[in-house]
Amino acid sequence: MTHFPGITRRGLLASALAMTAGGSAMTHAVTEALAQSAYPDKPIRLIVPYAAGGGTDFFARAVGTAMSASLGQTLVIENRPGAGTIIGAEAAAKADPDGYTILLGDTSTYASNQGLYRKLPYNAQKDFAPITLTGRFAMVLLVNTDKLKVDSLQGLIDLAKKEPGKIDYASAGVGSPFHLATELLAQSAGIKLNHVPYKGAGPAVQDLVGGQIGMMLVDYATGRSQLTTKNIKAIGVSSAGQFSMLPDVPPISATVPGFEAWAWQGLSAPAKTPASAIKTINEAYAKAISDEGLKKKITDAGIDVLHSSPEEMAQYIASETAKWDKVIKAANIELQL
Repeated sequence: MTHFPGITRRGLLASALAMTAGGSAMTHAVTEALAQSAYPDKPIRLIVPYAAGGGTDFFARAVGTAMSASLGQTLVIENRPGAGTIIGAEAAAKADPDGYTILLGDTSTYASNQGLYRKLPYNAQKDFAPITLTGRFAMVLLVNTDKLKVDSLQGLIDLAKKEPGKIDYASAGVGSPFHLATELLAQSAGIKLNHVPYKGAGPAVQDLVGGQIGMMLVDYATGRSQLTTKNIKAIGVSSAGQFSMLPDVPPISATVPGFEAWAWQGLSAPAKTPASAIKTINEAYAKAISDEGLKKKITDAGIDVLHSSPEEMAQYIASETAKWDKVIKAANIELQL
């Protein structure tokens, strides 16, 4: 064997290992770069934390079809309902952060659940990477005029002050956006109301029409079909200003200054999802809602279409969390999983 000065068997072995490690690192870097440039190269799972057939599901399927065309891959809707969106949110939070799982969460998912539940299996501001806000639902305050002899919000407030705690209001459940928005109204107006929770907005609206309940804040998409009912009157909307779908109904803020409440939703991904994937999804969503036909379809369903940067969505989540935490603590609301 020929010997070379200064080179030992140990040195050759170390050099070989270094070259192998360097090659592996380079291969990994190239593979990662190629993977990012090819994203997406398989279907993307869109978790909807509600059952099929509701407003969030409708939005996901309408926008998802258009996004699939832009992405070149199918957006597969996966309904994971239950526990105030917690089941679906937990599944998304624990998914691989590879860009192939996204979540269409809402007010509860991102903002109010952290205040409502002492133990939550996810942290909205740490476990999700915001992508974009997608939509918001204005709420309308409905009263049964046979049950409550009022025709305005001021009339309702005056009656509530005369009979504190005796006026029942319905909601879609404890901790739902409708419940919290009504608590915000009561706190802001200085009145006491009695909460009657239901398992969903549908049964609550039925009892409102039937006269078992006197009032309810509900999203316009759910409540609009009752506006032609003789004994149901809209006396306020939760948007800060006039709501285009109900131009003759004054905003609640006209009587209770500063009041504003929305049920809203947005897309996110598991934390640590590559920024390139976040950007791709955001752009695909923006392209989808630029279609006027699709936008009209969504708007006609009572949804105000939104688009934002990830940073704007993060800021909105933080502000909404602080807002609803204050309401939850003042009302002493706590839920158990």
